[in-house]
Amino acid sequence: MAKAKKTAGQTSDGFKIVADNRQARFEYEIFETYEAGLVLQGTEIKSIREGRVNLRDGFALIRDGEAWLFNVHVSPHQTAGQYFNHDPRRQRKLLLHREEIRKLIGKVEQKGLTLVPLRMYLKKGYVKISIGLGKGKKLHDKREDLKQKQDKREIARAMKGN
Repeated sequence: MAKAKKTAGQTSDGFKIVADNRQARFEYEIFETYEAGLVLQGTEIKSIREGRVNLRDGFALIRDGEAWLFNVHVSPHQTAGQYFNHDPRRQRKLLLHREEIRKLIGKVEQKGLTLVPLRMYLKKGYVKISIGLGKGKKLHDKREDLKQKQDKREIARAMKGN
């Protein structure tokens, strides 16, 4: 069998990570992650494949039994005309199973957790988004994480020096 060639930004599993929200792991304590599809327009998929996405301010809500992604910026496609282009910050519907949505409704409403987009990637030609169920960190939690990170670096440096 012939091996498939890996392109830039592509892992061995066939995923190509388009956008990553590293700030979310710093701002939120993530308990669970879910994989969801997205309902997109034609010019949006072209921009996403070019990597012109910003997940930093994004969040997800559940309304009327449907999951929606808000405030994720997908830049307009350059070669498409103004009439055919999309609104960069429009609401996008998330494709999740009914059972997953039911679980999320209970956790978000009862425990006060939030849904945060963690990363967007291409999987077998489809755009998928990884959504994390998390709770916002307090300032002292963030400081504690930074201390732990620095301690790990120092230990690794000491081990490397020996």
